[in-house]
Amino acid sequence: MKKSVASTAVGALAVVVLAGCGSEDANGADDAAESSSHITVFAAASLKTTFTELGDMYESQNPGSTVDFDFAGSSTLVSRLDQGASADVFASADEANMTKAVDANLVKGDPQDFASNTLTIVTTPGNPKNISTLSDLTGDGLLVVTCAPQVPCGSATEKVEEDANVDITPVSEEASVTDVLDKVTSGQADAGLVYVTDAAVAGDKVTAVPFPESDSAVNTYPISVLEGTGNASAAEGFVDLVLSDEGQAVLAEAGFAKP
Repeated sequence: MKKSVASTAVGALAVVVLAGCGSEDANGADDAAESSSHITVFAAASLKTTFTELGDMYESQNPGSTVDFDFAGSSTLVSRLDQGASADVFASADEANMTKAVDANLVKGDPQDFASNTLTIVTTPGNPKNISTLSDLTGDGLLVVTCAPQVPCGSATEKVEEDANVDITPVSEEASVTDVLDKVTSGQADAGLVYVTDAAVAGDKVTAVPFPESDSAVNTYPISVLEGTGNASAAEGFVDLVLSDEGQAVLAEAGFAKP
């Protein structure tokens, strides 16, 4: 009987020890996950060049860290987040889509504005259709592409059309500003409306045609850590980099203006 009690005691002790080890292992795994500093950033398509550079900068400044990006139209990103997609940071090309994320309780804390952007016309190289004004985009036989209305560059397009009393009939409405740019650089369209930063990235693949009405539709870009982040400290670190002097210098060099 005594032997049985002793065995039971030893068994109970083993269970406690094993449970403690299991807890320690779990905590260790959590610590390892946190120390890995892996984050995923959902960002507007127009931020691809600058945020890729900032991601490299963040990884360099934080050895062992990893920043993955998912670039798409801001409205698409909000929809995916609302449907349960996992990410740590969201950077929108306008305040309207960030507001949707806030209203859906997807955002942790208050979003912070970090840049602004305006539209420009882009044409195939050399501007063979001689486009010089926004109203020229209504010309017969001209193949024009724009962003869809729900996308920030699309809502900005609608605003400048309204202010200029111009009605553009695009051959297609794209889900992101980079898709509009691709249609022009590939020769599938004669012209399109994109951000000045996208025109700069395209270089000599397009000809940029500024127009004064663009000043009436300036898009402000907000950024925020997401509520479901698995690594808040790393996510906040990336946001801090975007807002820092270093981050702002990268954005300014690409053509972004202050918010």
